[in-house]
Amino acid sequence: MTESADACDLYRRWIDELWNGPTDRERLKAVAEELVSEDFLGHWPSAEVAGLGKLAALVDATKATYRDLVFEVEVGPFAADGYVAGRWAGQGMTSDGQISYLTGNDILSVRDGRFTEYWVASTEL
Repeated sequence: MTESADACDLYRRWIDELWNGPTDRERLKAVAEELVSEDFLGHWPSAEVAGLGKLAALVDATKATYRDLVFEVEVGPFAADGYVAGRWAGQGMTSDGQISYLTGNDILSVRDGRFTEYWVASTEL
């Protein structure tokens, strides 16, 4: 498999196994350990997230905010020169029973088969 194909597979796992994966924080952390480096740094519009534990906590908090949250890749992923990018859409229900739609664009850097840095631009509709 090529480096680009491996990066695209890693991105699909990022969506399918982490964001659509377990709801238990310890299990989320175990999945994150397979996907990201120990020095992972994520750049969200509202926060900087450093490390596996904080990534798992952020994913856990997002899943707690939206019941039955599901994401799918809409465009890509595309990989080149140590980066992978994709566009996703998600849907989940808020605590007051309203369906919320989320969309976003991801760029991730890849080193040694794991993500090292993440940038996301996202919107809640």
